Parts: sequence; structure tokens; C-alpha cells
Amino acid sequence: MLTYPEKIAFLIFAAVMLTWSGVYAFRIVRAIGRGRGRPDWQHIRATLRERLLAQLLVVGTNLPVFFQRPLVGVFHFMIFAGFSFYFLVNVFDAAAGYFSEFETIRSGDLARLFSIYDLAADLLSVGALTGMVALLIRRFIRRDPAFNFRANVLLNEHVRAGAIHFDSLTVGIFILLHVGSRWLGRGMQIAANGQSNWLEPTASLAAIPLAQLPAPVLQIGIHVTWWSALGLILLFFPYFVRSKHIHIFFAPLNWFFFRDRPVATTEEDGAGAKHLQDLTWHQVMDSYACIMCNRCQDACPAYAAGTSLSPAALEINKRYYLNQHLADFVGGKSSPPLWEFAISKEAAWACTTCGACVEVCPVGNTPMVDIIDIRRALIAEGDTLDANLQKSLENLSKQGNSFGQSSRTRAKWTQALDFKIKDARKEQVDYLWFVGDFASFDPRGQESSRLFARVLRQAGVDFGILHEAEWNSGNDVRRAGEEGLFEMLAEHNVAAISQAKFREGIITTDPHTLNALRFEYAKLGQTYQVAHYTRTIEYLLREEKIKFARALKYRVTYHDPCYLGRYNRAFDAPRYILERLGVELIEMPRNRANSFCCGAGGGQIWKGAGVPGEKPAENRIREALTALANPDRKDVPLFIVACPKDVAMYTDAVKTSGNEGKIIVKDIIELVGEAMELKPGTLPAKPIATPIAEKVAA
Repeated sequence: MLTYPEKIAFLIFAAVMLTWSGVYAFRIVRAIGRGRGRPDWQHIRATLRERLLAQLLVVGTNLPVFFQRPLVGVFHFMIFAGFSFYFLVNVFDAAAGYFSEFETIRSGDLARLFSIYDLAADLLSVGALTGMVALLIRRFIRRDPAFNFRANVLLNEHVRAGAIHFDSLTVGIFILLHVGSRWLGRGMQIAANGQSNWLEPTASLAAIPLAQLPAPVLQIGIHVTWWSALGLILLFFPYFVRSKHIHIFFAPLNWFFFRDRPVATTEEDGAGAKHLQDLTWHQVMDSYACIMCNRCQDACPAYAAGTSLSPAALEINKRYYLNQHLADFVGGKSSPPLWEFAISKEAAWACTTCGACVEVCPVGNTPMVDIIDIRRALIAEGDTLDANLQKSLENLSKQGNSFGQSSRTRAKWTQALDFKIKDARKEQVDYLWFVGDFASFDPRGQESSRLFARVLRQAGVDFGILHEAEWNSGNDVRRAGEEGLFEMLAEHNVAAISQAKFREGIITTDPHTLNALRFEYAKLGQTYQVAHYTRTIEYLLREEKIKFARALKYRVTYHDPCYLGRYNRAFDAPRYILERLGVELIEMPRNRANSFCCGAGGGQIWKGAGVPGEKPAENRIREALTALANPDRKDVPLFIVACPKDVAMYTDAVKTSGNEGKIIVKDIIELVGEAMELKPGTLPAKPIATPIAEKVAA
């Protein structure tokens, strides 16, 4: 029990600290409110109604933190669980200090419940202390390089000088003192009572040597540890709201309200962001949710390639700018351009929009979306940096394709076939095939397109294409920041598709096109049933509409394209096809949602050579060779892809990395054609009678 003066002093101290913290917290809320838009309360209510239990499980288990760094995740969970439980511990300890009746309640009808509470508090205290010591060792003794930033990354000067390390040390010491004081205090209370409590095993062990202290010393120690535990938490509040650990409050909000899709799409309104207040309110809030773990940086292919892009630095810079200028920002003052303090122009243009940073973030942040908005603002300022990118955008605006070819030649690749592909604008078909730029114009993609056409013909699928009416879908145009050009391309394609005569769904060869037709066009009010060609082949195999004449005995690995896998969660169809082909599939360490990017997305394929160093595609080829290494096998393994851009990127990467003859890049359709033993002149003309739309275009 506290003395009367202690009770008064504690109340005054608590009022001052909480008021101080509350004022700063209110400023944070106002800063977030300066972002564009307002919360969608209808969506929030639906989230709470439909996904509350699932989201509580995600947040409560700290599950996202385990991905990528399992051991670190265990230590983090030990701290998270202990510190979360300490909210209840602090409330009960405060009650014990103020009310003599509290001990009567503890030993009365609720004794069994409090026994469970004592055991949990004891074990979680030791767990939090152990986890904190382990993470401090990782950061300050082992000096994990994951926390480092390269010199070419734009970084807040305070962060460069060690502000994050200071913050981590401060919070680490606080947790050790706060939890340690409470745990030591319990040991003193057990020692003073003269009887160990098996429900508090570790505190009872600490009580053994403490029992040697005189009774007055133990009583003083109990008071001191009570004050150091509860006083420290109050003293810490004003610092806490400025520290990176405020993510404890904001991270769950991100998970509850903004994680609808595994990878965020672009913002619906297509607005650019020159200043911090031009971002949406939840993009501003991302900076407060960020735990500064650098997982996104680890997963970023642009950072791995040596560019100045670090998605982690972007969020950290936003946060430190707000910390330093919060009063002015809340007061209505505009921030400088984001490319002056948050991310450099070079870094903004280096993003491949692969979505890895969004996928891997344990708190649901979307730095990629910030970058796309910043690109829009840069485009509005007339700044695209790269001449090749600018030329490709001009080609797209004039011809509807990035190759600068006349739109009349888009279907020229079909001339090498021994049958005509229907024009879906003129003839009724079951399926519309939206081919895509690289599958139409790149020689490597054209051969794959011809093979897929022959497979569909062999299966009797009734299909057609748009011929010259098809333009680039605009997926990467939008991610390059050219919103106006995207709208022009999309409107043209929507009009062309509306004129097409197809009964069922749309099939596409290109995952980027799949994403645009399925999600980006939906924002324009157009909803289509769209399937990637691997999904089509999977269904045709399952329904025995196509059959393999022989099994293939290749040793292969498969690359999950970002826009097929991470964006559209289509992982199983390609693997089913490979299984049916009879090949030996050896997975790379980074696969499925954790796949590494080829480096083509977000307009990168249209740019020049980029920075010196290992390119993302070269990095991936090296990973594949390591996974496929087998000294007992003399055959050349295959690197299997399911995206026309991947064919181009990885074929070049094999050459530039000096690995010709060691691995061969093939589109999965090449293996399908080989196993089917397709030969010109042997193709049936009669289409299958059973509609397959709901299956193929699911």
C-alpha cells in the first residue's frame, strides 16, 4: 500500500505525463488528417463485422513478424506478448498500491483466476526480458547489417547519425527497467511474506537470496520497485508517442482497415503526391505504423541491385520529418516536395512495383503506392529522368504499344500459323484472347503466342483476338505515373472489348494485363472474367481436352511472376501443369508470394541499362543455378516462366551473367507444346461444345 502523500504525488505525476502525451498524440491524429480522403466507415464497420476474429488472431499472434526472420520473430513475440499483458499488470499493480481491499479480492473468490494471472505475469515477464536482451544483442553487439542503409539512399540526417539506434536503446532500457522492476518487486513481496509461490516460479527463485535482506529493506524495496515500474511507464509516455514504438497502436489499425488485398493496387483517384499532405491519410499513417525493421528493404529488388531505393527509408523519412515539423505541419504549413526529404527522384524511378515491400511488411504498410503517387507528381512536373522511358511512353500514346510499331502489325505474328485466328470484332467466339504487347511484338514472345494458339486450337477452344484494336493494357503505364495515358489506353481497350463478340470470358498471356483487366479496369467501372493462360491450360488438362503424348524428364525450377503470383495469388496452376508434364520441379528458396522480381515491372523494362551491378534477373538466375545444382546430373536444367516479359528479361540475364549453356529459359507453353508433340497440319477445326467460362476465367 502507498502512503497518502505517495498517492497524491502519483496522481499529479500521472496527470501531467498523460496530458503531455495526449497533446502530442492529438497532433499526430491531426497530422494524419491532413492527408487526402477520410476513413470509409462503412468499410471499417464491415471489416469489424466480417473479419474481426481473423484480424485479432493476426495481430494477437504477431504472425506477420515471423515471416522472413523466424528467430527474430520469436524474440519479438516474447516482448510483444509480455508488454501487451503488462497493461493488465500495471492496472492491477496500481490498484494494489491504492486499495487495501485489493489483496482481499486476490485471496477471495477470485483466487483461482488470480493464480492463473500470477503465472502468466511471471512467465511473460521473463520472456519479455529475455527477448529484449536478445534483440539488443542483435542490434548493438552483433550489429545486424539488416539495419544498415547504403550511402546512396536519401536518409534523414538524424537517422544517418544514429537516431533509430538511440531510440531502440532507450526503449530497450525502459522495458528492461519497467518489466525488471516489477519482476524484482514481486520477488521482494514473496520474500517479505516468507513463503514461495509455485505459481510465480521465477520470482520465487529471485526471492530466495532476497529473503536474506532485513524486513525494513524489503519494504523500502517494494515501494521503490512499484514506483520504478509504474512511474517509468508514465514517464515514458511523452517519449513513447514520438518513438518508433508507437507502431504498437497504429500497426493494428493498418491490419484492420487497409489490408484488403495481399498487394495494394494503385489509388483509385489517380492523384499525384508532391507534398506529404498530398498522400492519403492512411499513407501518412503508414509512417507511424512502421516498425523500422527494414524487411521491405531486404525484399526490394531495386535495393538489391544497388539503386538508391529503400522503401524502408521512405517511411522512416516521412516519420522523422513529422517528428521534427509536427507543429508546423499540423498548423497547415506545406511540406517540401517529397523527393527532397522522403525519397530521391532516382529512387522513385527505380521501383519495379513488384509489391514485395507490401507483401513482406509485418504491419501492412504500402510504400510502393507512395512511390507511384510520387511518380505521378514528377510526371506532372515533366520529370521522367530516363530518355528510353520517355520514348516508350510516347510510343504508347501514338501507337498503343511500347515498341513503336504500327498498330496494324499487332497480329502479324499470326501469319506464321497454318490457320487463321478469328477477329472477335467480326465473328462470334467463346473466348477473347487479350494477347499483350510482348507476346505480340517481341520475337521471343511471338513464338510462345503461336504455341498457345495451337494448343487452344488442338483443344477445340473457340477463341479470337482484337487484332489492331488491342492496345497495351496500361498496367505498367499507370505504375510509371502516367495516369492520363493509362486512362487513354484503358478507354480504348474498354471500347474495343465492348465491340468484341465473345460469349464467355477473357484469356490473357501477360500477367500485367491480367492485373489491369481484373483490378485496374474495375476501378473504371468495368468488370471482366479474366484468366491467365496457365489457368486455361490447367482446366483443359483436368477436363482431358488436351493430352500429353509423352512425359518430359527435365530438371526445372519455376519463377512466380510478380503480377501473376503476388498480385493475383495464382501459384498452383503452373505447378499443376509441370506435375502433369512429368518434370522434376525444384523450388527456389524464394517462391510463391516470396518470389523475387525479374526487374521489368513499373516501366523498368522500357528504361536504359540502369545502375552498374547485378540486375534482379541476374540475381534470380544465380539463385536458380544454386537450387538446381546437382553434380550427378549432366543435363542442362530449365528455368520456367509464365510471362512474356520474363522470357525477355531472363534470356538476357543468362547471357549477361555468363551462364549460357548452364541453364535454359523456357516459357511453360513451350513444354506443353513439346509434350503434346504439336505439328502443323494436324489440328482439328471443330471447337469443343461444353462452355468452360466459369472454370477457365475463375
